[in-house]
Amino acid sequence: MGKIRCAVVGVGNCFAGLVQGIEYYKQHQEQKVIGIMHENMGGYSIHDIEFVAAFDVDSKKVGIPLNKAVYAEPNKVKWVETLSTMDEITVKQSPQLDGVGTYVEKVVTPVHERPTEELKKEILHELKEKKVEILVSYLPVGSDKATKFWAQVCLDTKIAFVNCMPSFIASEPEWAKKFEEAQIPIIGDDIKSQVGATIVHRTLARLCDMRGTKIDRTYQINVGGNTDFLTMKDQDRLQSKKISKTEAVQSQLSQRLPDDQIYVGPSDFIPFLSNTKLMFMRIEGHMWANIPYNMEVRLEVDDKANSAGIVIDAVRAAKISLDRKLGGPVWAASAYLMKHPPKQMTDNEAREELEKFIKG
Repeated sequence: MGKIRCAVVGVGNCFAGLVQGIEYYKQHQEQKVIGIMHENMGGYSIHDIEFVAAFDVDSKKVGIPLNKAVYAEPNKVKWVETLSTMDEITVKQSPQLDGVGTYVEKVVTPVHERPTEELKKEILHELKEKKVEILVSYLPVGSDKATKFWAQVCLDTKIAFVNCMPSFIASEPEWAKKFEEAQIPIIGDDIKSQVGATIVHRTLARLCDMRGTKIDRTYQINVGGNTDFLTMKDQDRLQSKKISKTEAVQSQLSQRLPDDQIYVGPSDFIPFLSNTKLMFMRIEGHMWANIPYNMEVRLEVDDKANSAGIVIDAVRAAKISLDRKLGGPVWAASAYLMKHPPKQMTDNEAREELEKFIKG
């Protein structure tokens, strides 16, 4: 079927986990690939995904070969010693806009800011020259202006957009319409993990709801030690993230919980945890004869390994849409792979719909 030519904005831990995982399976071809829907999806394997362009704001990455930049601090992912590809790709400068939060300034040193329009011309040229088909956004939480900038870049260049972050584009009707009218696929918003905090919480909440119990209240608390959690110490950047995670749970209930009886969101940054993410979840409710029950769950995962395979599927779903000349939100892929899709479904329904989409 050919290669899938991709670009990335945000050469951080998430991207490092994605490309180092691809390299890992390249070096261990005897192993079954874990964490994706199908080894062959619509005719494409994980090894058909090529990153041919990259953009960032950090002086430790801009101007550096991409296969070196993925190891630059503050990135923590080092699953393989070296990458066998991307040595000829130089990380280009992205406009900073609102992409660097107050706390992250301590570990990220942005390159000297240049006029946005000047950078945009260079970006458009790079994308066209490299014949990019799909842009993957790994911008930090709270980068709403930056996300809109890159969404417009995709519209200008007719490149499909995979929005892994909780700045709403696919799920915002005005933007969704723009992509539909331009006949450009978009998958978003806010990537789910393979077995992460949100997917576990919404699955258990739906289980309790389907079994006829009454859920009174619930919370989910997350802590970690990478730059994602450092960014999220800034409460002003967290509004869309909390909406995304909360709606992912609320959407699974037959009756919404009052806003003051549900809390779902990142809680703190613990440096020594590095890429380890800890989730603490509690559900309280009542069952037969109004007898109370509660459950508590503790989940420990590598935050980057948990989402990389999901992005692999999102990229391949975007490519299938391009091949079929489909524009606008890819509904089934967004519902199954993202926390805040244009249309929420149960995970079983979304998977069935995505399987139908893959088969055509």
